[in-house]
Amino acid sequence: MHIRLNPLFLVKPLALATLIALAAPVQAATCTGNILLGTLDSGVADRDANGSCINDLIQDQPNLWGNHGQFVHHVSHLTLELMKHRKLNFRERARIMSAAAQSNVGKTLEVKIAAFNDFHGNLESPGKYSNIPVGGVDYLAAYVAQVLAKNPNHTVVSAGDLIGASPLISALFHDEPTIEAMNRLGLEFNAVGNHEFDEGREELLRMQNGGCHPSDANSCKGAEVGTPVPFEGANFKFLAANVVDTASGKTLFPAYAIKNFKGNKVAFIGMTLKGTPSIVTPSGVAGLAFKDEAATVNALVPHLKHHGVESIVVLVHEGGVPAGGYNLCPGISGAIVDIVAQLDDEVDAVISGHTHQAYNCALPNQAGRNILVTSAGNYGRLLSEIDLTLDTRSKDVVSAAANNFIVDRAGIAPVAELATLVGNYKTLAAPAANRVIGAIAADLTRDTVNPKTKIDAGESALGDVIADAQLHATQPAGFGAAVVSFMNPGGIRTELKYAQSGSEGDGNVTYSEAFTVQPFGNSLVTMTLTGAQIETLLEQQFMGCPNNQPYNRILQVSNGFSYAWNAAGPACDKVDPASIKLGGVTLDPAASYRVTVNNFMADGGDNLLVLKEGTNRLGGAQDIDALEDWLQAYGVITPGTYPTLKQRITKN
Repeated sequence: MHIRLNPLFLVKPLALATLIALAAPVQAATCTGNILLGTLDSGVADRDANGSCINDLIQDQPNLWGNHGQFVHHVSHLTLELMKHRKLNFRERARIMSAAAQSNVGKTLEVKIAAFNDFHGNLESPGKYSNIPVGGVDYLAAYVAQVLAKNPNHTVVSAGDLIGASPLISALFHDEPTIEAMNRLGLEFNAVGNHEFDEGREELLRMQNGGCHPSDANSCKGAEVGTPVPFEGANFKFLAANVVDTASGKTLFPAYAIKNFKGNKVAFIGMTLKGTPSIVTPSGVAGLAFKDEAATVNALVPHLKHHGVESIVVLVHEGGVPAGGYNLCPGISGAIVDIVAQLDDEVDAVISGHTHQAYNCALPNQAGRNILVTSAGNYGRLLSEIDLTLDTRSKDVVSAAANNFIVDRAGIAPVAELATLVGNYKTLAAPAANRVIGAIAADLTRDTVNPKTKIDAGESALGDVIADAQLHATQPAGFGAAVVSFMNPGGIRTELKYAQSGSEGDGNVTYSEAFTVQPFGNSLVTMTLTGAQIETLLEQQFMGCPNNQPYNRILQVSNGFSYAWNAAGPACDKVDPASIKLGGVTLDPAASYRVTVNNFMADGGDNLLVLKEGTNRLGGAQDIDALEDWLQAYGVITPGTYPTLKQRITKN
């Protein structure tokens, strides 16, 4: 193999005669050994050809040629010109041509993919991973560039949730900073995830197409941060193969994109999980249907093959949960296993997301053949480097390999342009972000294991505090007269740490920190439910109740409310009605109670369908405002003395 090239000869072969004939005399190159064609020795001694060695002019390095015929054609033209100019004789040319024909040069082409998922607008470092400071889009971009530099045939992809549930530095500006950052990072394809729909389809279309937000003055800040005005929109493509407009029957975004690598086509099919409507505010997905993931892919395969595509990569915002190891696949379970098991054998690799787990797997498809399945965790803390080897004759993938690695901030210099962009947005957000809204004496975590019983009942300290905040905001008669509040665990995105990243550990809670915990801007809704409906609500937390509930999503409950559940109980019968108590008194199934939830839950989100039956609804404050008010009203929250912390839910 040879990588030493004279730029003069990196040209089309037909131009060589002119170059050799007209080039001014140059110093002769020092050439040793024989002329090689890939790994084959031609038996012809290498020599100078007007300042370059013939070995260099052969250009047989990997990934340069789209097929073997192109390489042989190039060698034929090159050696003919060299023979005409008396650099080779007839027999020498014949030997070189024979070696070229027998070589493997151009018979395969390697494509490099840099992949990540669930970025969620984490423009700044999300903290540590394996005790290593990681991430930040400027560092992620530097690693992406490093990966792409290894191979001219490359692309950058994301498997969804690029935006949504973002920290304040992105969310305050409707995630425009993240789109602008990804344009500069070089992202080409992003499969839509469920969080791309947090602000509805029209806002998502604006993310693709650009333009200013219709009502928020925090949009289109390009003049202050150094980006175009109006907002430029995504230079990359959103893909949504299984998201269909029910009125038109068309997909919201293209189902796939095809990238041509020197005549070798690779299709990237992008989609989100079919369960998106159950975990997104219903208004955000109104008029859209979400189709089965595997069935959608399989239906596209004949269409792609008809258009000459034999290499197919699926970007799907659905995933699995391994037992451990970010670059391994021990004991993986979850939806991605079932999806891959149904995929057509023409699919070559799957890049997944959604579960925020990192893994590097080989999972069996419909035909029982193992295919590559990856995920890079979340928040830009890891990057997947994927290599696909294509047979340039069949145009199909013959091998696939991946490596997940940590985006270590100590291992590389950040991209200056992105560091400046993030810094400019951080400056704009600072007045809101740095405002102190409360204090804690120790970490408020999402850990759901009871410290006394060592049982995981599903209740967290931070969840209790948020539920209490929402009850406090809606308890007064004029604001809902609520007696209990429930909070969905998926709406609690991170924890409140006593010593936040980069702080001195004073326990102060800033607005930015609280916003990162609850970034959705949900509003509170107080409604009337019967005791029987509350029991149904508690049953609908658990897998299989109703039938399409795929996970346990145990609600966080406010002070004064308690109940017990049995993990061994059947679906829709895990909660003991006698254990459901308010103020120590068992709920009356026929009595009415005022209940507070957020608007996502109120509309049946997380399959909490009974909440859609609630009556006498009254809208309230935003959840983040309720949390701020509670932090200020309560004073310093000390987990050791906070009322009934992690004592409200019992698991039998």
